[in-house]
Amino acid sequence: MSPARLGAPRRGRRSGRLLAVLGIAVAVVAADQVTKTLAVERLSSGPVHLLGPLSFQLAYNSGIAFSLGSGLTLPIVLVVGVLVVLLVWFGRGVPSTPGAIGVGLVLGGAIGNLADRLFRGHGGAVVDFVRVGFWPTFNVADAAIVCGCGTLAVVLWRRGSGVAAVVPQPHLPGRPQDPVPPRDEKSTRVAVDHRSSAL
Repeated sequence: MSPARLGAPRRGRRSGRLLAVLGIAVAVVAADQVTKTLAVERLSSGPVHLLGPLSFQLAYNSGIAFSLGSGLTLPIVLVVGVLVVLLVWFGRGVPSTPGAIGVGLVLGGAIGNLADRLFRGHGGAVVDFVRVGFWPTFNVADAAIVCGCGTLAVVLWRRGSGVAAVVPQPHLPGRPQDPVPPRDEKSTRVAVDHRSSAL
């Protein structure tokens, strides 16, 4: 089989993973923007309690995820813009389907919050509306970023475990030794005869 044919399935898998990254990102952005629009329209009059510590409460965050770094709108926009470009570039060669899912979630969340800062008229702030007890108010994009980072962490951890499994391990005391391969008696006899004739 020619090298071109061997490389075709690999290129096909990479193209499929890139499409998965972009598809997941688009889905996250759509869900994020729709829920934010609903939150702005329906929560302006006050919070809505759902169950236990969970409630919907409209808030505007000029920082990063979970209200961190408030007031740093311009630097955050620049950093997130660079992050989006890097994620798209990395998504072109993501090595596995779970990795593609993780990258897509993070990419979608980053674009969703970036769209708030650039296109919503809230002074560069992001719309947050999910409130869970003492946890800072967040949105769908924040949740996608956290889930995506968790997925990528698991993928990297599993790949690290796989590397450890294929690296030869040294023999330790009490550990059974690998069997010694049998020696070729004919080759040994020829070598001894050759050494005797040389003497």
